[in-house]
Amino acid sequence: KNYKEAFQKAIRSLENGRMGLGFAADFNSKTKEELLEMLREANSERHFVIYEAFRKGATIEEIHAKTQMNRWFLEQAKELVELEEKLLESKGSVPADALLIQAKKDGFADAYLAKILGVPEKEIREKRIALGVVERWEAVPVSGVENACYYFSTYADSVPVTELPASTKKKVMVLGGGPNRIGQGIEFDYCCCHAAMALRRMGYETIMVNCNPETVSTDYDTSDKLYFEPLTLEDVLAIYEHEKPEGVIVQFGGQTPLNLARKLAEAGVKILGTSIDTIDTAEDRDLFRLMMQKLEIPMPEAGMAINIEQALEIAHKIGYPVMIRPSFVLGGRGMEVVYDDAALKEYVSKAIGVTEDAPLLIDRFLQNALECECDALCDGNDVFIPSVMEHIELAGIHSGDSACVIPPVHIPAKQYADIVDYTRKIAHELKVVGLMNMQYAIENGKVYVIEANPRASRTVPLVSKVCNIQMAGAATELMMGKKLEELNLKPFVAGTHYGVKEAVLPFDKFPEVDPVLGPEMRSTGEVLGIAPDFGTAFFKAQEAAGTQLPTEGTVLITIAEKNEQALELGRGFVKLGFKIKATAGTYDFYTKNGIACELIKKQHEGRPNIVDGIVNREISLIVNTPVGKRSVIDDSYIRKNAIKLRVPYFTTLAAALATVQGIAAVKAGTVDVDSLQAHHGKLKA
Repeated sequence: KNYKEAFQKAIRSLENGRMGLGFAADFNSKTKEELLEMLREANSERHFVIYEAFRKGATIEEIHAKTQMNRWFLEQAKELVELEEKLLESKGSVPADALLIQAKKDGFADAYLAKILGVPEKEIREKRIALGVVERWEAVPVSGVENACYYFSTYADSVPVTELPASTKKKVMVLGGGPNRIGQGIEFDYCCCHAAMALRRMGYETIMVNCNPETVSTDYDTSDKLYFEPLTLEDVLAIYEHEKPEGVIVQFGGQTPLNLARKLAEAGVKILGTSIDTIDTAEDRDLFRLMMQKLEIPMPEAGMAINIEQALEIAHKIGYPVMIRPSFVLGGRGMEVVYDDAALKEYVSKAIGVTEDAPLLIDRFLQNALECECDALCDGNDVFIPSVMEHIELAGIHSGDSACVIPPVHIPAKQYADIVDYTRKIAHELKVVGLMNMQYAIENGKVYVIEANPRASRTVPLVSKVCNIQMAGAATELMMGKKLEELNLKPFVAGTHYGVKEAVLPFDKFPEVDPVLGPEMRSTGEVLGIAPDFGTAFFKAQEAAGTQLPTEGTVLITIAEKNEQALELGRGFVKLGFKIKATAGTYDFYTKNGIACELIKKQHEGRPNIVDGIVNREISLIVNTPVGKRSVIDDSYIRKNAIKLRVPYFTTLAAALATVQGIAAVKAGTVDVDSLQAHHGKLKA
């Protein structure tokens, strides 16, 4: 209702760990002069720096001189700082009534007040409710659409709740995915929309809560009622208490609603579908490992550490290389493969927020392992698995960045059966109701469980499209009490068509970043190619992701692996009529094995070299696989030049081999166009 409230609401919608503008650890210790110097260049932290600068005594004129920001906005920020300083005089207790009321009208979140004052959030909430300080809602009419609106909350004087009556129909609340970011696809928005559609078919009124304007779930006609609000305990709880729905669905918004689920349940909110205890069991590596031992399902050796001594002890016990990551993260943020003590020490020294409750997870890194994924629908007892997805990149590449295919191409029948069996056992043991995503890796013929996610995953839209099963809609029906046998679902039958998902990567927007894939997710979206054969489907997926594969020309191959797969790759390109240029190690390996190729120099070996070849358009495709830290640094110029000059490149042998199949299929003239319904018709037949 006022700028301060709107601005603070925007801050807590960011989901960057901050519920307000102050006390950003990076800026607290800086002097006024240092903070003013930081304001010379605009960046995403600028408003937090301004806030601390005001706290350290900077004037509006001093900050205006550095930023050229409109003085009115600076005045508003200064007034927030002054109010916060008054609040801090009450540290250790809930502030005086008038001060608390003013703080809420100016947009200070309960969670932020609790943090700066050092009191439980519940105390703040109870005190303001006792004072009658509760969220009220106002409607925003949708332009050009009669009787359509969405709602926003305010603590400033506004329309009383009684004037915005909640309907008496049976209704369900769906929590959206919050802000989109690198490391998160649009799959959660897809699932929220299909949940709303399914609920409507079942006669429920749907209430959507989300703060992202760029989603379909925040369109006025997706749900019956849209609350455009941050996904925080305070905001969601207020809507729940006003609307009094049958329950809340948290499975479809990714990690954001899952992180809220426990607090919501403790506040009396009914969570529909999978229980909170199940979610915690899947998230807690110790509890999950104990469950796997009970079910006799293999997992890679692992341990948890909160300091360098523990980390080294675990790594030495498991043996390098190890995969290390913080617990409770989205998109594999901060995940890394480390090969020695020095790299491990460096990682632990930079890790932020590691505590007993949030330790570092260390797993044995499965080498040359085939990764696979499996989405399942469960009703608390029975389990339905439409198909298993095979990842084209080997384990070690984040599942969100890896291309994958349905049905699998290389998974043997025994391992496929193990994956289905393990998924059934885990879903049954966890008593999942709704969706579950499982990730596996096959190393030397043995299937290992990587993780279980009792929620929607980024592969749900892919499985739904390829297998002709609306996974999110079916999961919603199960959460509302239906049983699997009532849904009459049929598993995917291999032989009609293939679906290949490819990640859309933003490297062309970040010219300084080395475009190597790893355990931390980098993609910003995904595309799907469907065709009667795997090769054509892969080719289509590459084209959809913006990579136009050549059907002739010269391929540059510079690879660390010297194995049978590498030979298969070289022979494949020769058979397709491509010329091969190779760097010294690869050249020696190929010529010894009878594969014709031409030697090309690396950048530091003189000229003409690889960069000259790319710039002069002599190279039409690049295969460059880095291994280990030194190699990644050495070869980054190849990948960066490939992006700059739009030459297709692959950094894994698996993807390069799939490329050979794709080009072969296109050259054979098998590319056709068919409707999705035609593919689904063949499935039914």
